[in-house]
Parts: sequence; C-alpha cells; structure tokens
Amino acid sequence: MEDLAAETRASRQPETFGPPARLSASRRSLTLGQALLLAALAGGLVVWAVLDGASLLLTLSMAVPGAFMVCALWRLGLILASHRQPFVLRRMTDLPRYTVVAALHDEAEVMPQLVANLAALDYPTDRLEGFLALEAHDHETIEAAYAADRPAWLSILVVPPGEPRTKPRALNHALARASGQLITVYDAEDAPDPLQLREAASRFADDRTGTLACLQAPLRIRRRNPGAGCSPFLDRQFALEYAALFEVVLPGMTRLGLPFPLGGTSNHFRVDILRQVGGWDPWNVTEDADLGFRLWRHGFRLGVLSRPTWETPPGELHNWLPQRNRWMKGFMQTFGVHTRDPFGLGPRGVLALIMTLGVSLASAAVHAPSVTWVVASVLVALKAGLSPSTPIPALIVLLTGATVAWVSAGVGARRAGIPYGVGDILQAPAYWSLLSLAFAHAAWRLLAEPFAWDKTRHHPDPDPAGVATDGATLDVDPSVRLSSPHGPETVRTP
Repeated sequence: MEDLAAETRASRQPETFGPPARLSASRRSLTLGQALLLAALAGGLVVWAVLDGASLLLTLSMAVPGAFMVCALWRLGLILASHRQPFVLRRMTDLPRYTVVAALHDEAEVMPQLVANLAALDYPTDRLEGFLALEAHDHETIEAAYAADRPAWLSILVVPPGEPRTKPRALNHALARASGQLITVYDAEDAPDPLQLREAASRFADDRTGTLACLQAPLRIRRRNPGAGCSPFLDRQFALEYAALFEVVLPGMTRLGLPFPLGGTSNHFRVDILRQVGGWDPWNVTEDADLGFRLWRHGFRLGVLSRPTWETPPGELHNWLPQRNRWMKGFMQTFGVHTRDPFGLGPRGVLALIMTLGVSLASAAVHAPSVTWVVASVLVALKAGLSPSTPIPALIVLLTGATVAWVSAGVGARRAGIPYGVGDILQAPAYWSLLSLAFAHAAWRLLAEPFAWDKTRHHPDPDPAGVATDGATLDVDPSVRLSSPHGPETVRTP
C-alpha cells in the first residue's frame, strides 16, 4: 500500500502541455481569415451560378475529374517513392534512456497481456522507464495494473481528474514526468516488435542534423480469433487500408521529405523536441495527426521505422463506425487548426496537409455518392434498354483512381505479408462507401460533441490452441498474439 500511495502522490503533480490557443482544437470558431475565405468562395459560386450557370457546370465537370486524376497521380508517385532498402540494425553500446507510455481507460481485462507485450521489448532494463497512465476514476484498471506482473521499470501513473478526459491529456501527464531522452506511445492491444526501440534509437543516433523529431512504426493488422466479433469483410479491408497507409503512403512521403499525420500508436519522439512543441493537444481527438504537422511547423521532420507493431481490427460495424467517426472528426479538427495559419506550414507543408487530411475527408464525402451515381446510371440504362449515359471521361477518371488505390493496397499487402485477391478488389468500393457514412456522422459530432472520445474496449487474446482458423484470418504466424476489440464507449467532455 505504501508503493500505491507513493505512486499516486507522484502522479498528482500536473504540468501543463499543449499547443498555444491559436493552434489548439480547443478553439471551435473560425478565424477571421478562414471565415472571409469561405464567404468569398461561397459568394463567388453563387454569383457565378446566377450569371452563367452553364459555364459553372462545365467548369465543375472538368475540375472535379481533374482533381480525381491529380490524386491518382499523387498516389502513383507515392507508390514509386515508397521503395526502401532493408534497415540493418546495428548494436549500440550506449543506448539512450527510453520512456514507454501506454495511456489506458477501462482496459482491466487486457492489462496482463499488454504488460507481457511491453515486458518482451528487447532493451536494457536499466535504460527503460515506463508509465501506465490511468484515469483516477478508473479503479478497475488501476487494480488490474497493480495485480499484473509488471517489470521493475514499468510504473503506474494515476492521472488527476480534469477535462478533457482524453488520451492526449494523459500522455501529457506522462511527458511531464519522463526522464528518457526518447519516448514512445503504445495502445492497450499493441504487440510491438521486440527490437522496435533499438531500431528507433539507432535511427535517431544516425541523424546528424538534429531535426528528426519522430519515427512512426508501421501498424499491421492481425486477427487471432475469427469467431465472435469478427467481420471478415471489414477486417480484411481494414488490414489492406492500413497496409496501403503504413507500407506505401508514409514511406513515400518520408522519401519525398514531407510531413504526414502520425498514427495513434508506436510513434517515437525525441523528448526535448516534443516538449519544445508543447506535447499533445488534449482537445484534439486525433492528437497524433495534429502533432505530425505541428512538428513540421516548428522546423522538424518525420521518418518511419521498419519493425512493426501488430494490432487487431475493430471488428463489426458497431465497433468500426465509432472509431472511424472519431478519426474523421479529428481530421476535421486538425485541418481546421492548421489552415488558421497555412503560411507557418510553408508550401510543402500545405501540400502534404491537403493531400493527406484534405483528400481523405473529401474522398470520404464523395465515395458513396460516386458509387451510387455509377450504379444508378448503369441500372437505369439497362432497365430502359439503352447504353449508359455516364460520360466516358468521368468513368475513365474513376477507374484510374480506383486502380491506383487497388495497386497501392496490393503493394502494401505484399510488404505487410497480407493475402490480397480479386475478392478484396471487388469488395473495396463497398468499404469506401462506408467512409461516407462515417464522414456524415463525424461532421455532425464535430458540431454537437467536438471533444467526445469514442473509445473501443479490448479483450485479451484467446488461447491459440483453441482457436480455429479460416479464410477470415489475416495472419499465419502464431508467434505474435493480439487482443480483439469489444464494444465502443463514449467519454463526454464539455
């Protein structure tokens, strides 16, 4: 009990982190510049439509396919740029002190598994420091943490009550107490490659410029249990989506020297730089996406690792949708925050912001309408006994974009070791259309509950000996086991 009291007292020394108000999601209103720009665009379109509606329609009919083609060429460029040579890990004799943080809420059930996965990290224990950052009201998870067989370097940090009750706020409390030169973040269901910390330390040591602030490890998807909570369609598409992002897009952007939105886990930072930029924004529900661009804004750059972290997919639609809603809402927050001062990002930073978050949001908004338009045109034409009236150039553009997306997923799947077949290609448009549902919900939530955190709880892995496998299984190597997700829960904040 003395240890519990001591650790709890130590965690009641809050230190404030976060970006300045002008770059924080806590501000919900538009800046004057943003408002004037939107008003000018809307007013211009209205005037144009009144004066010459035909010309406006003609221009849009050329501009929209043109934008699709630009995005397709961009993705093709990233595919070509994403190739990288295998990284040879060198043994370092003087490894830096490393802080490992896992911010958890309602994760008592998975605690023993997470502790075991963190204990498996191959790094000198006298150079390791770890925090399980737990909310003060979450007594069940706190009890589970004390009951777990924790290594000596992994301690418990009880985050004092406060608002917003979000993951980035908990991470900032850990950052305030970190004594490491490097720091990394893991989620409850993560199973990082044991050598991931060594690779990150080696890559940071190789940086002679001092501008490398963060390294993102690839996230790869596995499902150890294809039974309850499993959705073969969503699981496979989610895994392919991750493969395209972490094996193709992010390595490609790194090769081009551009910033990108970080993943929510397995990002490794220099502690001094992270503190310099203010840590995480506690009001942003995708604090990772925001931080990637904020680091760039301060003159730092990002990189990627080769050793992955394994995760499980969210599973059925009632789990997938809340998670995707939060991501979309956070992308909207981040895009709004960084367009308040686009000049601070510079031309390349603005390009990256538009081609990542901007394109993700725009494509999510139009996926379902585009698919509906094509299918309706074909069905109506067939019913009437006519040839489809859909413009051939528009179809060519749509097919080009889809083909590049399929190729990107295929390349990423090969690198991640995920099977990829014709069935996955044919099912992809249906998955893309679900993104439009998430986009619409996220837009409403941004207005109604901007800081609500849609959380997915996790279950520990089943015993591999008792798990049957079938075509829905995403992995074949039993050496790494992950947890499977359970129902969503929303934590509301003012």
